[in-house]
Amino acid sequence: MADLDGRVSGAVGDAGRGATRPPAAARSTGAGFGRVLVTVYGVLAFAALGRSSYELVTKFAEAPVAYSLSALAAVVYVVATVALALGASPRWRKTAWGAVGVEAAGVLAVGSASLANRDVFGESTVWSLYGQGYGYVPLVLPFVGLWWLWHTRGPAAHGARGPHPSDGSEETTA
Repeated sequence: MADLDGRVSGAVGDAGRGATRPPAAARSTGAGFGRVLVTVYGVLAFAALGRSSYELVTKFAEAPVAYSLSALAAVVYVVATVALALGASPRWRKTAWGAVGVEAAGVLAVGSASLANRDVFGESTVWSLYGQGYGYVPLVLPFVGLWWLWHTRGPAAHGARGPHPSDGSEETTA
């Protein structure tokens, strides 16, 4: 049975008592556009992990802060990739929010510091000059990730009236 807002209420036996179904869970962050996002994160994670591993093993003494920041960025990208791929569960969604938030803060902080003083870290990092060495993907990606996490949040996050039917996040019933 649907109420005036178009929401489906309760099972057949509960219709007379006004019972409603529990709110549907958030949509998976790894489906639809999320697959593209996870792929981009995976490519960036692979590139940053390869670069930072090489730098840590061969050149760490030359610029330990820069190479440590690149390693941190690589770990953040790996965690974000996995969390976004598995983002249907609340635990992985929280992990994704944390990783993408750290990524956004990191690229803004390191990008600003390296813009103010290009030699601040000794060498460039993944996040230096807002990810210039990676085509500014590190600058754009966390904000796309945050938007996607927001877009795929559960109906409970939409407020008392539920999601707007045009946003694609409303659960359909038979």
